[in-house]
Amino acid sequence: MVLDDLGSSLRSTLDDLRGKGRLSEEDVDEVVREIQRSLLQGDVDVELVQELSDSIKQRSLDEEPPAGTSAREHVLRIVYEELVELVGESTELPLEDQTILLAGLQGSGKTTSSAKMAWWFQTKGLQPAVIQTDTFRPGAYDQGKEMAERAEVDFYGDPDGDDPVQIARDGLEATSDADVHIVDTAGRHALEDDLIAEIEEIDAAVDPDRSLLVLDAAIGQGAKDQAQQFDESIGIDGVVITKLDGTAKGGGALAAVDQTDSSIAFLGTGEGVKDVERFEPDGFISRLLGMGDLKQLAERVERAMEETDIEEEDWDPEDMLEGQFTLRDMQKQMEAMNKMGPLDQVMDMIPGMGGGMMDQLPDDAMGVTEERMREFEVIMDSMTDGELENPRSVGQSRTERIARGSGTTEDRVRELLQQHKMMERTIKQFQGMGDADMQRMMKQMEQGGGPPGGGGMGGMGGGGGGNPFGD
Repeated sequence: MVLDDLGSSLRSTLDDLRGKGRLSEEDVDEVVREIQRSLLQGDVDVELVQELSDSIKQRSLDEEPPAGTSAREHVLRIVYEELVELVGESTELPLEDQTILLAGLQGSGKTTSSAKMAWWFQTKGLQPAVIQTDTFRPGAYDQGKEMAERAEVDFYGDPDGDDPVQIARDGLEATSDADVHIVDTAGRHALEDDLIAEIEEIDAAVDPDRSLLVLDAAIGQGAKDQAQQFDESIGIDGVVITKLDGTAKGGGALAAVDQTDSSIAFLGTGEGVKDVERFEPDGFISRLLGMGDLKQLAERVERAMEETDIEEEDWDPEDMLEGQFTLRDMQKQMEAMNKMGPLDQVMDMIPGMGGGMMDQLPDDAMGVTEERMREFEVIMDSMTDGELENPRSVGQSRTERIARGSGTTEDRVRELLQQHKMMERTIKQFQGMGDADMQRMMKQMEQGGGPPGGGGMGGMGGGGGGNPFGD
């Protein structure tokens, strides 16, 4: 995640404030130092860092904590609100007819982002089309066409054309039935005069409703100059940050947003065409601080269930809660989990489960877990229907057969069966649980690291993914 080090260091510093009723100036200085260090390491512009830290310090010392609020909760709320203001609002993208122009340097991820954005608009009930105008980069047409096919959206390009402006005009005409047109433009290795001249001509030809600047999250503070030149040429309405699945810091994108007085539109979170998120500042900062993002989690769960194509007759949640939890149920759950994306991203969306808890795991823990899930799926594919419905029927001889058929080991088969038993016991704990029991469980989650002032999963869920502090 962008500036993930900020979340980790802040959580550690704020934990030192537990039990304190009031903040001393030394306490606030320590928090501010951690924020400054993390933001500067994340390539955030120095002026932005200074403005943010000054505001946090002044508010922490001047404002009185609400009754019943600890010093830790008070400063965390201030940090949350100031960071939300720093990243700004999400770029306005109404779900209606519009033309979007993408700009950026070569390698920033424009072509991939055009298909991802088109897929996102399609999930909202609109008919998008991608228009590829890059005649400079070899393979741009083929890549754009392949990505559009993966996203199952309309695509237009001319592999033999050499006039990007004419391709843009022809593309708009050829895809006139589309609701949303996303025009992908050529990039260069640096901001060259011919790049600027070309995109200005395309801008004049397509007359976009919005122009978005696509930035690699690893670009650093060089994003500021890039954003300024593009903004002067065509005007920038929003920023798309790509490649957030790696070790990128992402702070440069915040400088670009500030430089163009715009906002963030989308986040690219992986290599797949569906690895894209609409930027929501509340949820983004909430995840950063380890408070989860149930709105984004709910969207991923809904999408995963749809893509898993679970039929009611094959998988009945009511039966599962009544204790009839089979390996087939587990198989469906794992398939849906795989479609939700990397486990570390999913964990970050659960209040109290991301951030600090993730930091305590070995660096390769999530990769190992995902690999183990894939092994379990292979094992279950080697089982009979009867074994999937009745795991207790799997004895030693069947274990040997399943291990041979799946190309795994007997220990791995037994591990799967043990995992099923653990999940079954967990589900049984929910049987007969009343509202009071659920509230106690949520309170325990809150004490284990959920958001302050009404948090845990309950506080986050009630607001539909908005401010976790319940304003």
